[in-house]
Amino acid sequence: MSSPQKGRPEALFPLFAEIETLPGVGPKTARMLATLHIEKPADLVFTLPQSGIDRRKRASILGADLPGVVTVEVTVGQHRAPAGRTGAYRVTVEDAQTTFQIVFFRAHDDYLRRALPTGARRIVSGKVELFDGAAQMVHPDYMLPTDEAQEIPDFEPIYPLTAGLTQGAMRKAVVGALTRLPDLGEWIDPGQRQQENWPDWADAVHAAHTPQLMADLGATHPARARLAYDELMAHQITLALARSQMKRSKGRATMGTGRLQARVMAALAYRATGAQTRAITEIAADMGRQIRMNRLLQGDVGSGKTLVALNALLVAVEAGGQGVMMAPTEILARQHLEGLRPLAEAAGVVLEILTGRDKGAERRAKLAALAAGDIQILVGTHAVFQKDVEFADLRLAIVDEQHRFGVRQRLELGRKGAAVDVLVMTATPIPRSLSLAQYGDMDISVLDEKPPGRKPIATALVNMGRLDEVVEKLRHAIGEGRQAYWVCPLVDESEVSDLSSAEERFRRLRAALGEGRVGLVHGQMPPEDKDAAMSAFQRGETSVLVATTVIEVGVDVPNASIMVIERAESFGLAQLHQLRGRVGRGTAASTCLLMYQSPLSEGGERRLTTMRDTEDGFRIAEVDLAMRGAGDVIGTAQSGLPRFRIADLEGQTGLMAVAQSDARKLLTDDPDLTSPRGQAARVLLWLMERDQAIRLISVG
Repeated sequence: MSSPQKGRPEALFPLFAEIETLPGVGPKTARMLATLHIEKPADLVFTLPQSGIDRRKRASILGADLPGVVTVEVTVGQHRAPAGRTGAYRVTVEDAQTTFQIVFFRAHDDYLRRALPTGARRIVSGKVELFDGAAQMVHPDYMLPTDEAQEIPDFEPIYPLTAGLTQGAMRKAVVGALTRLPDLGEWIDPGQRQQENWPDWADAVHAAHTPQLMADLGATHPARARLAYDELMAHQITLALARSQMKRSKGRATMGTGRLQARVMAALAYRATGAQTRAITEIAADMGRQIRMNRLLQGDVGSGKTLVALNALLVAVEAGGQGVMMAPTEILARQHLEGLRPLAEAAGVVLEILTGRDKGAERRAKLAALAAGDIQILVGTHAVFQKDVEFADLRLAIVDEQHRFGVRQRLELGRKGAAVDVLVMTATPIPRSLSLAQYGDMDISVLDEKPPGRKPIATALVNMGRLDEVVEKLRHAIGEGRQAYWVCPLVDESEVSDLSSAEERFRRLRAALGEGRVGLVHGQMPPEDKDAAMSAFQRGETSVLVATTVIEVGVDVPNASIMVIERAESFGLAQLHQLRGRVGRGTAASTCLLMYQSPLSEGGERRLTTMRDTEDGFRIAEVDLAMRGAGDVIGTAQSGLPRFRIADLEGQTGLMAVAQSDARKLLTDDPDLTSPRGQAARVLLWLMERDQAIRLISVG
C-alpha cells in the first residue's frame, strides 16, 4: 500500500485512500484487485474498460448478427426440464417475429419458474447462437420484468478481470472511485487542448468509463487520447526535469581545432557517410556550448559509430582535455581499443585501456599517466568509475551499448570531471516512440546509412533436418579460407529442452571438420579462455567458432562471412539482428543461415521471415515492438520505462513527441513550475506517482 507521500496535494487524498474505503470492496475483493495492480482508488480511475457489449433493445433476434449479444422483449412459453440431472433445461420464448429457446444447465426448476412465469412478458439479454439451425440463448446475462428495462445499459463497458472477480463488482468499485474525482487545474497547453478538442481531466475520466458505442473505446477518442497524453506528459516532464538538471549543472565549452580530426579523415580508406558527418557536426556543436552535452548516438549494426565516437574524443583532445570510452564488457573494451588504435595513431594521440584486469604496478603507472594528462584517450570497462581513477582534465565520457544505463547513472557519470559532456552509444535500433520514452532527457543523433562498401548479407531459412547438408557446405567454404560463426541457444544439455548445446555441437563439428579447425566460447568459461578462443578466431587460427550469444554485441572479425544460427526461432528479433551483424564486415559476400525446427509458431515464423526480408535494423525494431510490446523490447525492469496504463507506445508515437516538446517548453518558460499551469503540472506528477520528478522539483 502506498504510504501518503509527504507533500501530496490534499485534493488527491481521496484517490490515494485505502481501496477498502470504496463501496463493496472488502478484504477478499481487495486481494483480487491487487493482482490487477489496483491498490487504491486512483488505480481504478486509470483502469479503463477494454471492450463493451451493445445491449440496445431490438424487436427480434431475426436479422441480428449471430452469434452475438441480443436484448429483446419476449413472451415466456413452456418450460421443459431435463430427464436427468445433467441435461439442459429449456424455456421456449417468443419475440415480435420468431420463437427461440433459452437454455440453462444445472438449473433449479422452481427458481426458473418464478423468474420466467409462462405467459409473462420479460426483457432478456444474452448471447444468441445457432445450434443445429435453431437459435438459442444460453444463460442470459439479464432476465427482467419490462418495468425494470432501464437497468440494462444500452452499452455495457467490460473491464479486465482476474479469477473470482465479476464485472458487477468491478463496475461498482469503479463507480465508487469516480465519485472521488477532485477538481484539478489544467496542465495541458490551452492551444493544444483546443486544437485536439480534448475535455478537461474529470470529464475525460467519466467519458472514458461510460462509453456509448464501440467507437468510444478507441485510442483516438478525445477522452482516451487526453488521458493517454496526461500519462505521456507526466513521463516527459520527469525526463525534461532530469534534462534541465543536467543542463543547469554548468558545462564547459570544448572547442576543437579540427587539426587531429582532419588527419583521421585523411587516413580513411573511404568517405564518411552523410549521417556520420551530420552526427559529428551535432556532437561538436554540443561540446562547444557552455551547457553539458547529453546526447544519444543511435546507429544500426555496421553504421560506423566508431568513427563518430573517435571524432568526438578528438574534439576533447584538441581542446587540451581528455576523453574516456566505456564498454560493458572487457571483450568489447578491447575491441574498441583495436578499432580506435589505427585511427588514433594516424592522429598521433595517446590511447590506453583500463579494465579490472589491470593490477599492481601496471595499474598504478596508468593511473599516474592519466592524472598527469599523458593519456589522452582512455578506453575501459566500468572500472573507470572507481574512486582512485582521476583524470587531469576529462571533457567527454562515451558510454557504449548502455540500454541498461538509466537516467540516474547518466547523471552520475558526469561527476568524474568538472563538467563532463556525455555521449551514449547504442547499436540497438530503437523505434522512435521508445527512444522518446526512454531517452527523452537526451538529444538524439541517428546513423541511418551504411558506410560505402558494406555488402548485403544473404539470409536464408533452413530446416534443422538439413543439418548434414549445412555442415558439408561449411566444410567446402572453410576449405576456401572462409570463417564462420555457429551460434547455439544453450550451454549444456538440459533434460527439459532438446535445444542442442554448444558443447555437443562443438564436438560434432570438430569430428566433421577436423580437430584444430573449431573453437568454442560460452558464458560459463573463465574470461581468459574466452578471450583466447576469440583471439584464435580473430587471427584465423580456427575457422569455425561455436558460440552462445556471448558474441552478440560488437565482436569484429572481418574475415568471418558465414553465420549459422541454430534453432533461430528460439531467439528474439533484436538478438537475431545483432548476431547477423557479426558478418558482412569484410570484402567477401556474407551469408546468414537461420536454422529452425518445424513446426514454427506464428510468432517464430514472423520473426524469421522479417529477418530474411530486411536488413534495416529500424524496420526490424518496429516489428519487434509490434510483436512484443514496449516493456519487453527494452526490459521494463531495468529501463526506467514506466508502465503506462492508458497510453500505447506503439500506436501513439505522435502524442509522445508532442508531450516531449510541450514538457520541454513548459520547463523553459517556468523552470520551477510556479505558474498556475506549472502548479497543475506538479499535481499531475503526484497523480501519476512520478516520484523521481517530485524529488527533482523539491531539490531544484
